[in-house]
Amino acid sequence: MAAAPAAAGSGAGRGRRSAATVAAWGGWGGRPRPSNILLQLRQGQLTGRGLVRAVQFTETFLTERDKQSKWSGIPQLLLKLHATSHLHSDFAECQNILKEISPLLSMEAMAFVTEERKLTQETTYPNTYIFDLFGGVDLLVEILMRPTISIRGQKLKISDEMSKDCLSILYNTCVCTEGVTKRLAEKNDFVIFLFTLMTSKKTFLQTATLIEDILGVKKEMIRLDEVPNLSSLVSNFDQQQLANFCRILAVTISEMDTGNDDKHTLLAKNAQQKKSLSLGPSAAEINQAALLSIPGFVERLCKLATRKVSESTGTASFLQELEEWYTWLDNALVLDALMRVANEESEHNQASIVFPPPGASEENGLPHTSARTQLPQSMKIMHEIMYKLEVLYVLCVLLMGRQRNQVHRMIAEFKLIPGLNNLFDKLIWRKHSASALVLHGHNQNCDCSPDITLKIQFLRLLQSFSDHHENKYLLLNNQELNELSAISLKANIPEVEAVLNTDRSLVCDGKRGLLTRLLQVMKKEPAESSFRFWQARAVESFLRGTTSYADQMFLLKRGLLEHILYCIVDSECKSRDVLQSYFDLLGELMKFNVDAFKRFNKYINTDAKFQVFLKQINSSLVDSNMLVRCVTLSLDRFENQVDMKVAEVLSECRLLAYISQVPTQMSFLFRLINIIHVQTLTQENVSCLNTSLVILMLARRKERLPLYLRLLQRMEHSKKYPGFLLNNFHNLLRFWQQHYLHKDKDSTCLENVSAPPLKGVMGGQQTQGLSEGCPGAGLDLGPPGAPQPLPLCPELLHQLLILEGDSVHPVEPGPAVTLCPR
Repeated sequence: MAAAPAAAGSGAGRGRRSAATVAAWGGWGGRPRPSNILLQLRQGQLTGRGLVRAVQFTETFLTERDKQSKWSGIPQLLLKLHATSHLHSDFAECQNILKEISPLLSMEAMAFVTEERKLTQETTYPNTYIFDLFGGVDLLVEILMRPTISIRGQKLKISDEMSKDCLSILYNTCVCTEGVTKRLAEKNDFVIFLFTLMTSKKTFLQTATLIEDILGVKKEMIRLDEVPNLSSLVSNFDQQQLANFCRILAVTISEMDTGNDDKHTLLAKNAQQKKSLSLGPSAAEINQAALLSIPGFVERLCKLATRKVSESTGTASFLQELEEWYTWLDNALVLDALMRVANEESEHNQASIVFPPPGASEENGLPHTSARTQLPQSMKIMHEIMYKLEVLYVLCVLLMGRQRNQVHRMIAEFKLIPGLNNLFDKLIWRKHSASALVLHGHNQNCDCSPDITLKIQFLRLLQSFSDHHENKYLLLNNQELNELSAISLKANIPEVEAVLNTDRSLVCDGKRGLLTRLLQVMKKEPAESSFRFWQARAVESFLRGTTSYADQMFLLKRGLLEHILYCIVDSECKSRDVLQSYFDLLGELMKFNVDAFKRFNKYINTDAKFQVFLKQINSSLVDSNMLVRCVTLSLDRFENQVDMKVAEVLSECRLLAYISQVPTQMSFLFRLINIIHVQTLTQENVSCLNTSLVILMLARRKERLPLYLRLLQRMEHSKKYPGFLLNNFHNLLRFWQQHYLHKDKDSTCLENVSAPPLKGVMGGQQTQGLSEGCPGAGLDLGPPGAPQPLPLCPELLHQLLILEGDSVHPVEPGPAVTLCPR
């Protein structure tokens, strides 16, 4: 190991060079080679051996090298920092040295973040690179963690100001020097320790931002239950701190994305689920449970999410936070945008706010302001938006977790939905500004301004809240709930039980509920808007589950079907994501609803319009097959009903006539089976298999199953690859049996959409019903007690074996996986 350096300024280093110095000089008598020094430091950093820190050099040597290499005196400062930061130091001199180092790195990081100059190449040895290379990062980590060391039963203490300087320097180094953040992420004890620094308001913002960056690159998710006194820490946060803390929570409660598409196949998910069952709950699930165990946590999030701008923190506190942002590079771009908006409004209102440079504040720590100055409203709004989008994300993730029912109950109790309804026009769906505001972790080419992100998080929350849960009726107000009851009464059908059970003290107030407000902005959305996808998903989630005629009519009366058809046909939408969401929504809106089919036929009233509609359907069956399935099921039900209104629709509707044709069904079947394989099945395309099975289930009930399979065989031969399609279908069927009907699957998660339970139809273990994602959902199999036909899967497999003989080779069945929503 290299000899320790002599004390700064002593004569010990002048007469004899240390072993490290000799190596750096290339041996005795060699010429100075600074590049060799840096190369050896980098090697030492990677291996942990040899040259790793400035302390391994003498001050004389470092000063001489600095004259040639222009290291800005950073190695010498690190040498002094090491000497003044030992366990028995009072840290006063240590803090002075940190004050010298900080501006050397902060200006470089500011230029790096704001892109005022090109990214500095490593070969020019920028200050942050030199700071890290000479061991500065490791030294600061040791200084920060000194309070964890006890001497004679007493723990060391360092000031908040000194901690703040250390955190700022560490963050600047992470910004500019590649690999530093990942190295910090590997120090798990340091990451956990950082949470304890958030107890102080002076160091909270710096600590939270550094933790967020570290967790963003950490390979393994940390466990919040390992954070000391987590409940006390979070409970003592004020509302601003809690909102900022949500940025960290967003990383700790979300399942880590592998980034590999192959991992998202159902086969891979089967294997992952099997592995997870043996390992127990994931770190994300453990973290969610830890947060939900903190008293009042969800209630405080709901208050933050629904807080009006006028109720937010006063001007003084906000200005103080902005001053911190001004000196904190993570929010530099945010502040730039806020300042620009502030200046514009200040000029308009003949009022001004003067923001001094860092450190130039009054005795009370606040920036200089005029006594008559008022904070511009747009800055208050942007401030609130930045908070709310983080809070909504956390609530959304919790709604999709294992404790979903518990979170649902609390969100309803704390009136999140009516609170968001009151904010809809003035904050959530206000016209977003054209500022260049960029969120942390994004660039200026990213369509992720806070305004846009807030809207998307809001829509995702509504989707998660409404999906398969009776609390969805909280999205309506009392008048709209009465309207649902009136629709059921007029149609002479039982009122939906969930409507009757809705606690009306928790629903939306005002003239319109949240769902109605969403429909209004949805119809006004520009053709190419990215919001269309999320809006359609949110509305579709309200309809999903047991098909409700009253729910459908409520939306039909507000012109939703005509809007969807306009977007699909007249605007000729090109976005595949938007088309898929609109086709899925249209299917849920029309399923089994004669009035919806009449409205469809009234809008698609020419052959030209109908051909455009079919072109959109046929352009991508992965996107449109849910609509094909719903129309196919509706056709089957209508054909078995004796009603003049239904007979009229059957005779006039172009879409029903088109789907009823055997050539049309065979064309759909052939393409649906051909575009999927067991190895490529995902949550996105497994619906193609489900839709193909629905078509065959209906054919089987009409005793046409052998005919349909023979037609598929003929189509195989005509396409010049005999055996391939049916062999592929056989493998898909075997996988389907394990995917949906595994004996270990909890059958209570499979629900029937609108008909008597579907028992054993597919050959499963007492399956109680099938969700709308499953084939056969809503399929009427006759009166209770009537003899049921043989299960479809075994019969299909038998028929396929007859057709293909020994050429069919089934795949090995895999373990059950979570039911696909499509």
